[in-house]
Amino acid sequence: MDTTPIITDDTIVFGLLMLALGFVFLTESIKTGFWSKFYKIVPGLFMAYMLPAILTTTGLISPEWISISETGVETEHSSSLYYMASRYLLPAALVLMTLSIDLKAVFNLGWKALVMFFTGTLGIVIGGPIAILLIATFSPETVGGIGPDAVWRGLSTLAGSWIGGGANQTAMLEIYGYNQAKYGAMVFVDIVVANLWMAIILIGIGKRNRINKWLKADTSSIEELKEKMSTFSEKVKRNPSLTDIMIIGAIAFGTVSIAHLCSNFMAPFFKDLVTGIESPTTRNIFTFLGSKFFWMISIATLIAILLSNTKAKNYEGAGASKFGSVFIYILVATIGMKMDLTLIFDNVGLIAIGVVWMTIHALLLIGVAKLIKAPYFFLAVGSQANVGGAASAPIVASAFHPSLATVGVLLAVFGYAIGTIAAIGCTILMELAAAG
Repeated sequence: MDTTPIITDDTIVFGLLMLALGFVFLTESIKTGFWSKFYKIVPGLFMAYMLPAILTTTGLISPEWISISETGVETEHSSSLYYMASRYLLPAALVLMTLSIDLKAVFNLGWKALVMFFTGTLGIVIGGPIAILLIATFSPETVGGIGPDAVWRGLSTLAGSWIGGGANQTAMLEIYGYNQAKYGAMVFVDIVVANLWMAIILIGIGKRNRINKWLKADTSSIEELKEKMSTFSEKVKRNPSLTDIMIIGAIAFGTVSIAHLCSNFMAPFFKDLVTGIESPTTRNIFTFLGSKFFWMISIATLIAILLSNTKAKNYEGAGASKFGSVFIYILVATIGMKMDLTLIFDNVGLIAIGVVWMTIHALLLIGVAKLIKAPYFFLAVGSQANVGGAASAPIVASAFHPSLATVGVLLAVFGYAIGTIAAIGCTILMELAAAG
């Protein structure tokens, strides 16, 4: 079937995304009337995510599509905007947001950040088998299948994605040998459920004060870091000159180029190293080390942390983190563009498994946050460091304050490291649940 959207030119699509972002910021700046009331309920970041999703749902734009020629030949196409935003703008944003970071203050956020991260991981590990057991009582065929077609094998790829990321997801596909002809359905569930959950988290950010009050959370360490960064920003604040802006661009994209250059060497080197490991289990645990994206994000963040100990941090006063925020919002728009809301009604059974799975993840996070009185920030970032990885954890973290983006990156990188082994544990439990 021909699924070509009305607009296929990335140049035009990018303009539409920027117009959508401009509309969000313009209406959010209106402090009276309808829009003032609207944005008290719906956060601007959520709208930046949702408007592109609506454009995709209506068929105006699309992240990928199939065209059919007059001779009946099918050709697959895809937009390169998400790739551009995640590979160029995301690392640049991380550099600019980390430039003025006080790493000691970040570590002073305490143990609750790690507890919530591991709670999120545990929620994914136990959520899969519980979801299979629950759905099996209503629709046994949804969680059935034998051999390479067994649904639990396919769900193993979701576990890899929702604890680590794309590299971990691919590792799980290789480990459990799921039928690759059916793999697309699992990728679809991944996109729909993960994006729906991210939308809910973004809505929660707008209500964080009320949520923190209910959690009886101690937000003093977060507020202290935010205050410290705001004070520093005010101290070095100046009207940026063209030279300032050009140097900020040089720092951001110069670092991005170094990160890409290094990742081009590091990823193949470690991929060969990991391939040479005799034990299949050990080999797949360290598959993420062969990911260029992993090294690119890690190296860009490391360079930014090193720069934060130099005079480069003073460019925060010229608006470095604001430029970073612009890049983050563009990334959010390209992520929203990947979401076709009508697809929620396709593969209802698999979507139901994913929704139940994510609900268990969410309930466990809420329960532990309530128990240890952890702020909503730790819940949101701890979840996204698992489910969204390095692409979305910094988005959620920076929505609280630009200086907090680094927290999202550090936890997401940790997720890469434990993703495959935790996903293997989850898959063992899912296999037992499916057999029962």
